[in-house]
Amino acid sequence: MAREKPQGWHGWDEYAPFYDWENAQTLGRRDVPFWRRVATRADGEVLELGCGTGRVTVPLAKSGVHLVGVDRSQPMLDRLRQRSKRVLVVRADVRSLPFKSSRFAMVLAPYGILQSLVSESDIAETLASVARVLKRGGTFGVDLVPDVPNWREYDNKVQLRGHTKAGTRLTLVESVRQDRRRRLTVFQQEYIERRGRNEVRHRFELTFRTLTIAQMRTRLERAGFCVDSVLGDYHGGLWDSRADVWIILAKKG
Repeated sequence: MAREKPQGWHGWDEYAPFYDWENAQTLGRRDVPFWRRVATRADGEVLELGCGTGRVTVPLAKSGVHLVGVDRSQPMLDRLRQRSKRVLVVRADVRSLPFKSSRFAMVLAPYGILQSLVSESDIAETLASVARVLKRGGTFGVDLVPDVPNWREYDNKVQLRGHTKAGTRLTLVESVRQDRRRRLTVFQQEYIERRGRNEVRHRFELTFRTLTIAQMRTRLERAGFCVDSVLGDYHGGLWDSRADVWIILAKKG
């Protein structure tokens, strides 16, 4: 039987119980102050794409940002709702946002969420959907993770070890595959939970697609956006080819 092609939404339901634990040891919250500064300048409601468990969502809401979060993964949203009752969250596909036209003053796509759109039709439909719900002159903020396609391929590498707050021992074993033709990077992840003599293994895949700044600019302009600035860090530094972060702030024309 032929293997199903990887899709960007695959794996996120299974990832939900481990997402916060992993990101606390890697990314943490270093991007949150940047998005807080951007979002507090919005003159109206802000929409966050791929809000997940609320890593960015909850701090922004606590800062007074009038925020709506969307995510396709119900387990991710369930965890967000457990953390905060202040945020309106909606289970939705970003390719077809269920909101009226011109509702939002700003739309945010933090930490590579657009890289889960693994085909040209996915990205085109999403950008068109964002353009529809964004007010004229509104800001669309996009954060890309540039190093994903540079990851070397490997098998069954222990990436992280540690304990959860509940005392469970967690080990992340990871394999990486690159599909250069389709610009896809596939992370095959296995989380091993150990408590006493009991062991449970959770296996899933996460797939990401990476476009260059020039390629993303072209697609944004095609969808009716005008790129306002391209930044290379979370402090407002200008982008260059060596930047660790690619941030695009675009306006709806």
